[in-house]
Amino acid sequence: MPTFVADFCSGGIVGVCYGRNADDLPTPDKAAQLVQQHNIKYIRIYDSNIQVLKAFANTGVELMIGVPNSDLLAFSQFQSNADSWLKNSILPYYPATKITYITVGLEVTESPDNASALVVPAMQNVLTALKKVGLHKRIKVSSTHSLGVLSRSFPPSAGAFSSKYAYFLKPMLEFLAENQSPFMIDLYPYYAYRDSPSNVSLDYALFQSSSEVIDPNTGLLYTNMFDAQIDALYFALMALNFRTIRVMVTETGWPSKGSPKEKAATPDNAQIYNSNLIRHVINDSGTPGKPGEELDVYIFSLFNENRKPGLESERNWGLFYPDQTSVYNLDFSGKGAVDMTNSANGTNANGTTWCIASSKASESELQSALDWACGPGNVDCSAIQPSQPCFEPDNLVSHASYAFNSYYQQNGASDVACSFGGYGVKVDKDPSYETCIYLTTKGMNKTISSNTTAMANTSSSTQTEVCTWIVGFFLMTLITFVLNLGNAIDASF
Repeated sequence: MPTFVADFCSGGIVGVCYGRNADDLPTPDKAAQLVQQHNIKYIRIYDSNIQVLKAFANTGVELMIGVPNSDLLAFSQFQSNADSWLKNSILPYYPATKITYITVGLEVTESPDNASALVVPAMQNVLTALKKVGLHKRIKVSSTHSLGVLSRSFPPSAGAFSSKYAYFLKPMLEFLAENQSPFMIDLYPYYAYRDSPSNVSLDYALFQSSSEVIDPNTGLLYTNMFDAQIDALYFALMALNFRTIRVMVTETGWPSKGSPKEKAATPDNAQIYNSNLIRHVINDSGTPGKPGEELDVYIFSLFNENRKPGLESERNWGLFYPDQTSVYNLDFSGKGAVDMTNSANGTNANGTTWCIASSKASESELQSALDWACGPGNVDCSAIQPSQPCFEPDNLVSHASYAFNSYYQQNGASDVACSFGGYGVKVDKDPSYETCIYLTTKGMNKTISSNTTAMANTSSSTQTEVCTWIVGFFLMTLITFVLNLGNAIDASF
């Protein structure tokens, strides 16, 4: 199963927001199990719900928790309120539950009661409460904002904070700089495209633009809106001489469904945006203004939330449905094509299953399995050749997945036909994408019946053939291990 953030990567991290504005969600315990199942290491919640904190105890998942806007008045007025909250709602569950950030207030400039004047005093009281128990170095305090805090965001070099928020932004930025806390922003290129499609191209919003937008002041080239918005923030911070504050994206994502006028809200676009975002972050590519800068990002959201008001898209940002099945396949590793699907203990409504490559296999293991499938396995691998429909993304997991599935379908979709030495995984969600269509047994019936090498004649030998390959595969792996061990020993003398 793919990891959300590669363990060897010390750079930017990708987390997921766990909103709970719904009446059909799984219990926090089940949500925590789902998060662990998909190796998601970072979760943001919007309060300090005790059941959620308990559910994530001893999971290793790092939590960002929140102080809601409704509590800002109490937290800002009396230090004792912040002290009591920390003592009763946080300390009983820490450190078994790993809490790394506390967000004080949620996009306060967007709230109707505009409690922004209360934010910094509340932040200071929360920090003081943490200092009293010696946790101020381990748990950072900040607040989240919408891009509306900027009066200008284009071109990025002209990024500037709105003067009408200066009364609370200046003390907040001083607080963040002094305490080495990040400036937290919620960024949604989706809305920029939806509300102004004549000025923003869909490809530019989805990280897929082949053209570049040039900042006339700096000459910097931008190929996606996300980077442009991040740099606008950095330039706004620099304009106020806050050069040490780093930016953290506490919400971003793309909806999978929308109202009739929200035509860009589709599973395909959501998959494209989030996959490209993950790849962008874990590669530490940074932005044109901050090349190589590590960036932490949280995708919104874990589940679809049926009680959110507004247009249809508002209820369809989830990576998962409330029944814990995935809304679309998502590449968590940032390397290629698969997968966020569930292992097929059952099957989908059509009874169809597919076989894909496990991302836990090493490159050498996958390459050996791929070579076998395209050779002795008699799989037609032309579709994964350059310029063919399934060549992109050009990586072993994607190519092996196509080949594994083809062999699996050709051989009756039996369990043993998806073995591949333990590196094949059965799924019940179609892994097809764009013009790359994964075969199914039902779709192959006509082809098989007219094929002169009809697989029906060879299906009886499938188990023997696969088992022979497994033995050979593991023998080859063992030999490689021994040789590498010998080389390592030689090198140590």
